[in-house]
Amino acid sequence: MARGPRGNPPVLKRFGQHFLNDTVILQSIADAVEAHPGDTVIEIGPGRGSLTDILAARDNNLIAIEIDRALSEQLRTRYSHNPRVTIIEEDVLDVDIRSIVNGPFVVVGNVPYYITTPILFHVMRPPFPRSAVFLIQREVAERIVAKPDTREYGALSVNVQAIANAEIVRHVPPGAFRPPPKVDSAVIRIVPRTDPLIEANEVEPFRIFVQGLFGMRRKQLGNTLRSVSGLSGDVVAQKLSELGIDPRTRSETLSPLELVALMRAVTSGSTRSHEGTEAQGEDANK
Repeated sequence: MARGPRGNPPVLKRFGQHFLNDTVILQSIADAVEAHPGDTVIEIGPGRGSLTDILAARDNNLIAIEIDRALSEQLRTRYSHNPRVTIIEEDVLDVDIRSIVNGPFVVVGNVPYYITTPILFHVMRPPFPRSAVFLIQREVAERIVAKPDTREYGALSVNVQAIANAEIVRHVPPGAFRPPPKVDSAVIRIVPRTDPLIEANEVEPFRIFVQGLFGMRRKQLGNTLRSVSGLSGDVVAQKLSELGIDPRTRSETLSPLELVALMRAVTSGSTRSHEGTEAQGEDANK
């Protein structure tokens, strides 16, 4: 096999590979994980192992999931002497993360930008990790933390904020990578809420509901809700009236808490109070 610079396997564009090599940023990502004693650290996309080296030097067990065969072999050789490090050669979307850990876990990774949302949803489902730290496209990070009624706010914002608190830890310029991407990046930290707005069994139904609404975000809520729920116009109008929501508004003006109340109202046949609603949408992937 042909080798790249310094004996590394060649960059494979089909995997969206951009390797972070800035030691200061790598250290800040590892620190943002904040793994507790006894936590298992799951690293997604370890690549050439720059972040893996830092994580492996700490006391937690580390499981690194890498899809690239050549990189996986390189990593297995590098960490063969360390019994706390396990390398899994697999597409992370095909890995049942909860089945490979025994107890609490945290997730960290330089996520391929073209499949950021699927990986995020794959990781952030019950039982949740203690925390998840991702290096992702800056635009996506800004959508995750966006507030209602802003250009960036969308289905991704709502789905994450209903179950977790998210913060952008730092921005990362293209020059910190080899090869450099064409976009700016950011490190985002996601921590499951102690008071999630939805129950564990509502995570997937809520995701589908929200994506349906935001898939028609330019339309008035009365019309989009009728399409998503299958309810008649009269029933939709009644539900919105009971919740105190104007049917002429649009989905992107509603907070995650209001959207939770709305889903419950149209799926259970009864509304729930949304007093204390936080003042806190694009296609289904935004």
